[in-house]
Amino acid sequence: MSDQPDRDGESSSILGSSAVMAAGTVVSRASGFVRNALLAAALGARLHADVFNIANTVPNMLYILLAGGIFNAVLVPQLVRAMKNDADGGEAYTNRVITLAGLFLATVTTIMVIAAPWLMQLFLSPDFSSPELAEQRESVVDFARYCLPQVFFYGMFVLVGQILNSRGRFGPMMWAPIANNVISVLVLLVYLFVFGPAQDVFGGYTAQQELLLGLGSTLGIVVQLLVLLPYLRKAGFTYRPRFDFRGTGLGHTLRLGVWTVLFVVVNQVAYTVVVRLASSGAAAGIGGGDPGTGYTIYSQAFLLVMVPHSVVTVSLATAVLPRLSAHAAENDLAGVSRNVASTLRTALTMIVPFALLLPLVARDLANVIYGWLAAADAYPDYELPLSLFGLGIVFFTVHFLVLRGYYSLERTRTVFWVQCVIAATNIGLALLFTRTVASGDVASGLVAAYAAAYAVGALISYLLLGHLLGGLETPRLVRFLARLLLAGGLAAAVAWSVRYGVALVWPTGDGKLRALVMLVMVSAVDAVVFLVLARLLRIREVTSVMELATKRLRR
Repeated sequence: MSDQPDRDGESSSILGSSAVMAAGTVVSRASGFVRNALLAAALGARLHADVFNIANTVPNMLYILLAGGIFNAVLVPQLVRAMKNDADGGEAYTNRVITLAGLFLATVTTIMVIAAPWLMQLFLSPDFSSPELAEQRESVVDFARYCLPQVFFYGMFVLVGQILNSRGRFGPMMWAPIANNVISVLVLLVYLFVFGPAQDVFGGYTAQQELLLGLGSTLGIVVQLLVLLPYLRKAGFTYRPRFDFRGTGLGHTLRLGVWTVLFVVVNQVAYTVVVRLASSGAAAGIGGGDPGTGYTIYSQAFLLVMVPHSVVTVSLATAVLPRLSAHAAENDLAGVSRNVASTLRTALTMIVPFALLLPLVARDLANVIYGWLAAADAYPDYELPLSLFGLGIVFFTVHFLVLRGYYSLERTRTVFWVQCVIAATNIGLALLFTRTVASGDVASGLVAAYAAAYAVGALISYLLLGHLLGGLETPRLVRFLARLLLAGGLAAAVAWSVRYGVALVWPTGDGKLRALVMLVMVSAVDAVVFLVLARLLRIREVTSVMELATKRLRR
């Protein structure tokens, strides 16, 4: 008997769970767009903005380094196994994990706040040691002290969210960041009302500005965690501190976590180099030259491009990981392979067309979102980084989803070595590209290095996992990609023709109305043509996603 009905049932279940998370992510990202637009309007996109953004990014990086890797990659499979195998349904195991993680995060966060001046030296180029940048250097350290407590709250947020995910409650973790964005928007509105938009693209901050932006950012992360706590009880879990860590299975989790921590260490080392190189780009014009492109443009372009990844890929990966873990626990390698392959095809149905469309709308998109007040003159600098990131996100999506297969098999050591290759490639190319381009192209050079690194990583991780599982339905994937690229390429070509025609009727200008009309029209034409071609070419993954979306909208 064919197992096709079982496969269809698994795919429908994963898509259904993903839809709940995707809906929350869409709303969260929409509110995040408002936050980022206000941030650019208030601080601009040059050195002045980099001072705050670098300091506020460090907590996120450190949370990933210290907690996010273990909680995301290792914890869910272990929680699923504990719920399945332990007599108490994993209750005691989960309590011990929360207690140990809370103690660890609190200790590390305290040390980091104390060590903020030395910590920030890792992320700033030697240019910041010059007397001309003394004010900016002091502001970075002050912001870091206000923002570093986020490490604890970020870590606990992800831990609680993954506990909910392991119990089938996928929605709250995706919806909770909306609360953070709302608080951030309110803080930035107050900032604009009290202090107004930045007038000096190279200037530092006053103590009052640092206090409002720094503490406001941390408050948002605190509330984001508090929103999740009531859902633990609704999921049937009540936290009770447990300090009996020995002989309870945590050693196995920690051994798996060591490789995951090393994986994230390597990843964050590469990112630290990127931030350091980007900070040199932003500081290039401090002596009176043209301002360069630095970390703000790189990171905000990255956040924009990551929207489809967050909506589609992360939702699918989060939904499929418990299922992959269950198949792996039963030694059902065929089930792991089938689910990884199916999830990969589903994600690429959205990511590939987006990557092909992005070069056509990048300039208008940046104009509409970032071209306001303090950043009104900087939005053209986003165009090339956005276009290049579109290509990079395709490779990152493949790598990201394939890693879920490794994690379900507890092959964290393999993941570490693959990430070493990616990090080395990223660092090497980033150093090469930024040394051979002008300061205005530093952000684009860093994006190109990112895309090339993940192209290498995606190929290696896919081939290795296919070898472990006895295949990943590669012939089917190749046929699928051929049809997908044909549909996406033709759709982009038609969209480009529409853009060209509109440009003839409405000559080039920098107005927001023109940018918005061009953005909406080109995107809509591309989407409609792609969906029609997908149906004609019988790309089943596209029609499945559209049928699910139609059902949800009808409800």
